[in-house]
Amino acid sequence: MFELVALRDGLHTLRDLETGETFHPVVGPMAEAEAIHIGPLDLETRLLGYEVFTIWDVGLGAAANAVALLEKLASMRVPFQCKLVSFDCTLEPLHFALRHSAQLTYPLPWLAQLTELADRHLTRIIFQNGGLLDWELRLGDFTKLPAAPVPDGIIYDPYSPAKNLSMWSLAHFSALRKRLTRPAVLTSYSRSTAVRVTLLLAGFYVGIGDATGEKDQTTVAATDLTLLKNPLPLQWLARVRMSTSARPLGLARGPISDDDLRRLECHPQFHS
Repeated sequence: MFELVALRDGLHTLRDLETGETFHPVVGPMAEAEAIHIGPLDLETRLLGYEVFTIWDVGLGAAANAVALLEKLASMRVPFQCKLVSFDCTLEPLHFALRHSAQLTYPLPWLAQLTELADRHLTRIIFQNGGLLDWELRLGDFTKLPAAPVPDGIIYDPYSPAKNLSMWSLAHFSALRKRLTRPAVLTSYSRSTAVRVTLLLAGFYVGIGDATGEKDQTTVAATDLTLLKNPLPLQWLARVRMSTSARPLGLARGPISDDDLRRLECHPQFHS
């Protein structure tokens, strides 16, 4: 069950009544999606040179991140070919967004495509700039990592670790990292030390993402250090050493172990 939530400036978003989590709070769906996910993907640079650029949208939800991506692709000045694969375990928030599109506003320009995706789990968009997007929906448990084309970018937006720990665990991120056989960027709303420790120990490079709403920073991870504009510096490890909750996710909460701390200190990110 969901309900509409009024934000500032007349914007609306939705809240999951079961978990109590609000989608894209404070600044609204489009502004948050652009700051956290679309900007860090650096599409204007990275789309060039790819025959097909593949993006995973993990946690389709009410499709705000996906719509922000569509808006960005529509503004591109060069032709491109993209594949978007959205993952979720339910269509309930998407159906809610379609029923309340007038209040949410962001779905309105893309109602036909969103409706087709909900009905057929597949849609194709041909943009006026010559770009082409094939968009596919996969329903199920993402921690089982269903077969899909290897991504070049990952919009990572599941429920928080407090409500959905398995999607943030070290075991899950380690398995995900092994699937990434091409250079890839993963974007996340989290600024948690434990999340960043988990990503680093899973084999990612990790950087600081842009601020949004009440968050002074978010998180960007990548398979290669050169894909990060603002990598976590060596001095960040002092925060890990002091934290009482830096243990990788999936384990009991607490300070990081000596062994995991040594692994972090040996991570190539801090020796480049």
